[in-house]
Amino acid sequence: MLSMPQALDRIKGRFTDCVPPDLIEQLGRDLGHRWRDRDLGPVVTTHLFLQQVLHGNTAVAHLRRLSGLNFTDAAYCQARARLPLALLQRLQQAVTDGLRADGADRPETRWLGHRVFLLDGSSFSMSDTPELREHFGQPSGQAEGCGFPVAHLMALFDARRGYLLRASTRPLETHDMSQAAALHAELRAGDVLVGDRAFASFAHLALCLRQGLHGLFRAHQRQIIDFRPRRPHLPPGTSAKGQAGKPRSRWLKRLGPRDQLVEYYKPKERPDWMTAEAYAALPESIVVRELRYEVRRPGCRTRVVTLVTTLLDPEAYPAAELARLYGLRWGVETDLRHLKQTMKMDVLHCQTVAGVEKELAVFALVYNLVRRVMEEAGRRQGVAAERISFVDALRWLQEARPGDELPELVVNPDRPGRVQPRMRKRRPKSYPLMKRPRAELRKALFKQRPAA
Repeated sequence: MLSMPQALDRIKGRFTDCVPPDLIEQLGRDLGHRWRDRDLGPVVTTHLFLQQVLHGNTAVAHLRRLSGLNFTDAAYCQARARLPLALLQRLQQAVTDGLRADGADRPETRWLGHRVFLLDGSSFSMSDTPELREHFGQPSGQAEGCGFPVAHLMALFDARRGYLLRASTRPLETHDMSQAAALHAELRAGDVLVGDRAFASFAHLALCLRQGLHGLFRAHQRQIIDFRPRRPHLPPGTSAKGQAGKPRSRWLKRLGPRDQLVEYYKPKERPDWMTAEAYAALPESIVVRELRYEVRRPGCRTRVVTLVTTLLDPEAYPAAELARLYGLRWGVETDLRHLKQTMKMDVLHCQTVAGVEKELAVFALVYNLVRRVMEEAGRRQGVAAERISFVDALRWLQEARPGDELPELVVNPDRPGRVQPRMRKRRPKSYPLMKRPRAELRKALFKQRPAA
């Protein structure tokens, strides 16, 4: 077992530059958090937490070997419970802001002069405890005791640099938009928000315009879009009965082939995620741009994509540039895969709501540290940061020691147009799904007669 100073050097060494002990202590004091001088104080516990998540949210027994410290499982869990949730959330925000500040003004981080952010929803599972079941819920169709609680996750990423700005959780049965509006606070006027169909509603577009944000979203599949000039439309409040196929938007101007300005009217029904006061404050109509393009890449599922955006000027924002920008949205799927599969965030281990929120904050922080390594490696090796292997950057960060020079990392080949079937080759074990509580199934096993 290492001595205490040696163990502390091992724990803090790889995080000290980006997550300095002084910052952790200052955030604790700002929150009014008090602590005694003990082995597992706020700084050591935070760095242990970071190291645990860095190694795939590994077991406490493994964490003891990694750190060289001698502590029990209970002592570490109690130390983590003492850390205020707000401390870890503010630490994640402060560290992320510091990482993003370096190189924020480089031209390659902008699209036509704008910062671009990707918004998407996902989910993750956790331990099956009464508190988590009550707060987050579980998928419908699962009997009590036969499944696991699942949280709805909303994530906001920097499109060009890959940093995770914000990750928030809600109960499973939550619409994406209930969290999306709250994430606008992370943005500033002129920023571009890119998302899928879930974010293309009138209310969300109006909120973006009111805050000075630009939105680029895929049009909802139920939205009727017609590119014929001066085509008829359904006036506000008119029933669609007997007038099938007419769009509810009013045609304004043709900007190009399958590119037009239209006026969206405020629906009579308020969305569930908005309060009556907030919805009443929205304008009665907004002007947006609709455009459509074809995907001619062989092997792609989607052949035609229809977008709706608040970027109205066809000269400043040509349709081809908007199509290329929307293509970046698929990068958010890779970012979420790195979080959930590569870093193993798909199943969290804490048994309380506060504990799950703490794990999420630390996962976001560690993810951004890996992105920082990728960015630095890309700059040194003369390639785009997204070409650097996330797995290789993660492995180096796991093994790095104080003073280690960043080596050349694996560069993923650029293979445009590569497609693969969305199927699994390896067959899972063919055990039946649990449809009754474990206690009942165990009793049934004891009642079985031994085989002859």
